[in-house]
Amino acid sequence: MSEHPVGFANGLTNYGDRDFSLYLRRSFAKSMGYSSAMLEKPVVGIAYTGSGFNNCHRHFPELLEAVKRGVLAAGALPVEFPTISLGEVFLNPTSLKFRNLMSIDTEEMVRAQPMDSVVLMGGCDKTLPAQLMGAVSAGRPAVMLVGGPMMTGRHHGERLGACTDCRRFWASYRAGKIDDREINEVEGKLATTAGTCAVMGTASTMACIVEALGMVLPGTAAIPAVHADRLRAAEATGALAVRLIGSKLTPDTLINEKSVENALRVLLAIGGSTNAIIHLTAIAGRAGVPVSLERLNVLSDTTPVLVNLKPVGNGYMEDFYAGGGMGALMRELKDLLHLDAMTVTGETLGQRLDIDCGDWVDRTVIAARGEPLEPVGGLVSLFGNLAPGGAILKRSAADANLFEIEGRAVVFTSLADLAARIDDPDLDVEANDILVLQNAGPHSVSAMPEAGYLPIPKKLASKGVKDMVRVSDARMSGTAFGTIVLHVTPDSASGGPLGLVHNGDRIKLSVKDRRIDLLVDEVELQKRQAVREKPPAVPERGYARLYAREILGADQGCDFAFLKP
Repeated sequence: MSEHPVGFANGLTNYGDRDFSLYLRRSFAKSMGYSSAMLEKPVVGIAYTGSGFNNCHRHFPELLEAVKRGVLAAGALPVEFPTISLGEVFLNPTSLKFRNLMSIDTEEMVRAQPMDSVVLMGGCDKTLPAQLMGAVSAGRPAVMLVGGPMMTGRHHGERLGACTDCRRFWASYRAGKIDDREINEVEGKLATTAGTCAVMGTASTMACIVEALGMVLPGTAAIPAVHADRLRAAEATGALAVRLIGSKLTPDTLINEKSVENALRVLLAIGGSTNAIIHLTAIAGRAGVPVSLERLNVLSDTTPVLVNLKPVGNGYMEDFYAGGGMGALMRELKDLLHLDAMTVTGETLGQRLDIDCGDWVDRTVIAARGEPLEPVGGLVSLFGNLAPGGAILKRSAADANLFEIEGRAVVFTSLADLAARIDDPDLDVEANDILVLQNAGPHSVSAMPEAGYLPIPKKLASKGVKDMVRVSDARMSGTAFGTIVLHVTPDSASGGPLGLVHNGDRIKLSVKDRRIDLLVDEVELQKRQAVREKPPAVPERGYARLYAREILGADQGCDFAFLKP
């Protein structure tokens, strides 16, 4: 324990008289029914993100009680406090716009309130990175508790899980292969329990990354939300938070070059979400650790894909947990990891893996290193005159037949333009064209939504076309699949070359050469640059104004400039 004031005696409100401040605080605390003995104990804060607008977190009341139980049994006082909660499908224009706001909320409440350590309860896509960004900046002892994935549903004898299967059924519906009755029936079977998406989408990817960073208890990233083990993990997390009081194992020390590279290795091996590149870049950036897209390519070429889960493979997160989980995966990668990286439990990663050495691994879910699902990593960075600052392709979820291609650009200048014309029977588009979406990046009014998964035009989908090359400055849901180039940087709205693409231009994609190029000569591009539209006006007030003024590009994690160290 620290020799400094602890618990409610810590960080007193300033009334000009320290003794009066403590007296008043204790008086108000007693109005909540605390005894004098309880008020002498150190305090573990619990950042609580339950919300009626966040279905992923609907089991958090029960998890909260388990965390409190662990804290009390270990001798401290648990005090929960609310922060912003980001429910992925309930936010307009997109949850990413509010990730930085949640990180500010988390950072300031952790720093301003009297807690000696904190448990960060999160789960849905943007909550985990927001909390970890805030915790790194706050620099106070912290441990994360992830909510866990939901269990699968059933439809006509087939397992279903949000949201890869929702995209598959929606594509079938758009192509006219299933009718209104069946799509409505499937709607009620995709998400049937509490928890995050059942596949290796962004939420589960981030949970795995948080474990690779050493910020949760070992083996807890993949426990299903409704499993009793999730409650036991919550109790153990509360106990660990007590042990962290006075510790120097703070997030800003645990997030370093070694742990970030471990997280990148895990991201590549699980075939994880492209969103994780943005989030990990932002988290690492708060600790002053750069994430290089060039380095990502080096790691990707030496890291195999080992996890057979949708959207890359066939299984679901409940299979990953039952099949050995993160411990089994990281033991397969041991020689590629920095085993001396410290974790929140006070053990090195190597010590963790030696202790957690389960005796069985389901090889249909977690492949052996010598028999990988893919010999190289799931993500690759692209550069070229269309993406001078880089772009991302999830090659493990793409059609390799489209990796080396030159095609005609079919351009949509905005999300509204895409919605208006993508299913127009008169749209001039062929299967070997390249769909381009502009003005959907972080500097656009739409704030980089998950719109990079451009739908296959209905006139082609009805003929059986299932994949095309699609290019944008937007993001893609971690549950999605396809040959999709994302995060093109600089984005259109900040003056990037993506905004200069015209219908009929030729674009060349070469995954082998790590390039994506617009085959238009420089003189013509300069002419287009001279007459391009002005960037969108900065909003007049509120968070939207702050966002527009401070947002950085995808290559810097879409953090705010003033939040970086």
